Amino acid sequence: MSKNLYIIATEARSGKSAICLGVMQLLLKDFQRVAFFRPIISGSAQGKRDHDINLILSQFYLNQRYEDSFVYTLDQARDMINQGKHTIMLENILAKFKELESRYDFVLCEGTDFMGTDSAFEFDINAEIASNLGCPVIIVANGLDKTPEKLVAATQIAIDTFEEKGLDIFATIVNRVDPGFEQKVLDGLTCKYIGGQDCLTYAIPEDATLGKPTVGDVTKWLGAQVLYGQDQLDTPVDDYIVAAMQVGNFMDYIKKGALVITPGDRADVVLACYASRLSTAYQDIAGIVLTGGLDPHKNVKKLVEGWTGIPLPVLLAEGHTYKVTRILMDLYGRIEADDQKKIASALGTFEHHVKGDDFRSRLESKKSSKITPKMFEYSLIDRAKKEKQHIVLPEGTSPRILKAADILLRRGVADLTILGKESEVQPLISQLGLDLSAAQLIDPSKSEFYEQYWTTYYGMRKAKGVTEEMARDQMLSPTYFGTMMVQMGQADGMVSGSINTTQETIRPALQIIKTKPGMSIVSSVFLMCLSDRVLVFGDCAVNPNPNAQQLAEIAIQSAGTAAAFGVEPRIAMLSYSTGASGSGAEVDKVREATKIAKEMAPELKLEGPIQYDAAIDPEVAALKLPGSEVAGKATVFIFPDLNTGNNTYKAVQRAAQAVAIGPVLQGLNKPVNDLSRGCTVEDIVNTVVITAIQAQH
Repeated sequence: MSKNLYIIATEARSGKSAICLGVMQLLLKDFQRVAFFRPIISGSAQGKRDHDINLILSQFYLNQRYEDSFVYTLDQARDMINQGKHTIMLENILAKFKELESRYDFVLCEGTDFMGTDSAFEFDINAEIASNLGCPVIIVANGLDKTPEKLVAATQIAIDTFEEKGLDIFATIVNRVDPGFEQKVLDGLTCKYIGGQDCLTYAIPEDATLGKPTVGDVTKWLGAQVLYGQDQLDTPVDDYIVAAMQVGNFMDYIKKGALVITPGDRADVVLACYASRLSTAYQDIAGIVLTGGLDPHKNVKKLVEGWTGIPLPVLLAEGHTYKVTRILMDLYGRIEADDQKKIASALGTFEHHVKGDDFRSRLESKKSSKITPKMFEYSLIDRAKKEKQHIVLPEGTSPRILKAADILLRRGVADLTILGKESEVQPLISQLGLDLSAAQLIDPSKSEFYEQYWTTYYGMRKAKGVTEEMARDQMLSPTYFGTMMVQMGQADGMVSGSINTTQETIRPALQIIKTKPGMSIVSSVFLMCLSDRVLVFGDCAVNPNPNAQQLAEIAIQSAGTAAAFGVEPRIAMLSYSTGASGSGAEVDKVREATKIAKEMAPELKLEGPIQYDAAIDPEVAALKLPGSEVAGKATVFIFPDLNTGNNTYKAVQRAAQAVAIGPVLQGLNKPVNDLSRGCTVEDIVNTVVITAIQAQH
């Protein structure tokens, strides 16, 4: 079952708040604790509360703090993106969402209001946030003043765009449709879930009582004083009339539901408006707004106050007539938290046009399977923080290592030990402006454990020809010292390779930590974060040309790594042919490796030999290997040699704009991971996080 939904409008004034009310009421019938979350609000984070958050929290008495309901204002989000802090913005939104998700049964999210100047920016940022939160989306289209043809065309473009962005569309609600055109609109729309099933689609007709502002809305919008008619503030406003001409001419413009705007010293207009309410020759106006902060003359007020039985609201506003009129032109009907009449109307309209049973049953069967790179990275960091491990970084003179250490410590991911001479490392830390006070800095040559480490190493390797002098020299190497820290239990894992070669990282691990029982080799995988899922590619970094036995071990090791990082292992043993169709030495090697792997781990879902397209594409799989539980849905891809694996992971990384995390070393008794010498600071952070999770297992 899906435990979250994201409501996104396609433009301003779509009636999105009414849809939020209806969906929230539906959810509360099935979920005891529901949270409301707006990643980005339109207004100020200080002072005035966001309209929709205030409406939902107060109407449904949600046990949720207002401050937990949003992260940024629209201006703050735009500034962060302009400053190159796009990733930080997404991470902070994801963190707050996950915190709500951990405390509530369901989280209903709402997108921005499209009241800014850049609707394309809001459209894209809503789509990106929904994707990274992993929420199925409810699209809310605005049908106001649109013909059915134009409405269908505009809504279909929005649907198609969201589908192209990989969003999982739960439902499309076309709101504020001209009454009588609902079915014509629904017949013209095509909306599919990922996988081909039809989306839920609804059309809700325009309800004039919801779309029009009331005199009470005008009062709040202007910050006006109510002089008369306090009990008539729920009167709807259809239009505005600026009364600047003589009364005789002004009376020609009076119409039903109009709000008259006039200076406060125009007693003639005020009295004419009251008189029009007594006459059957004129339609009833909604009220009067007196401008300029001018209170009517006392005799006029005396006359009005004695005029009983005529319910006509009169407001007093600051500012000249033109300014007040300009302000009111931007006013639109909103459902206020204290307007139970509008709330009841909104809920009734929603219930009448949205079939609750269909909605709830689809919710039970729907859960977004998307995993974006940002979601995956966040989940890894969250897992690492829950059971903090101690990681040693032997390359203390690498600026990238030190910058990554600063980030890791600030985020509380792991406890860190950095190796290097204090005289070299500390000036570099100061020069870079970092705070590494929480990290332990060790110079191997001055460590109290130096003698214990070299003697232990000597005992391990003397049969291999290592002398005491050689052991002393080796243990002065930060990489050997760090590896021994892991072996002796004084660190849980090690990350190296930003300035050292792969061999300089792996050789100490093979000599000291050694491989797991039953495994003859160390191999590697890359965690390939595509736009909507995570795949595991192995071996793409260590073994040039593994034999069948080694290939089987790589498959089993990779399955274990996949499971450790939350990816259900379905293993494809890749080759240039599928099933029994091909022959040749390379295919035979993969076929033999598949047989060995099944004997070593019969519980694994494993298929081979199989081509890449048959492994990943359900349609190709149905033709080449029908009935396979791996073909078309593989998650772990085992390449026959390093040449194929390394080139393929780099091709996928570039062509699909995937995030490649790794290489992740596997097969060792304790975790040690190798970095590329061209790694970025973010790569180092990810590798430390991965090492910490490996250490937990």
